[in-house]
Amino acid sequence: MVKFAGDNDEPDVVVFGRAGKGAASGERDQLDRAGQTILQLLHKAADVAEENSRRALEAAQRFSHRLRAAEDRIAELEADVEPYSDRAERAEQWLDRIHGEIEGQFLRWDDASRRTPRAAGHRG
Repeated sequence: MVKFAGDNDEPDVVVFGRAGKGAASGERDQLDRAGQTILQLLHKAADVAEENSRRALEAAQRFSHRLRAAEDRIAELEADVEPYSDRAERAEQWLDRIHGEIEGQFLRWDDASRRTPRAAGHRG
């Protein structure tokens, strides 16, 4: 016994079996009904596949729009940050220069203080 989900006017169960010689037209009707049921199922499957494809395409388009909006927002934020980035770079250059000056001054001062003996607490 083979079961097919058909419409209300189609049989729910199609039985394939041997019939007597006089039942050739009955077998033919049964085979036609089975073929029609299979075609109906194929059409339903195609409709479901088409609907799934349409939904997937719509979702892809929504995500594409969201991605484009996010990219636009990123570009805006990068443009907003650029002046601050330039200022931060210039500030870092100044800090490096100041650091170098401080090291240079203190190293010279430290070298000079090592070469000169200290008067307090030093006895010769």
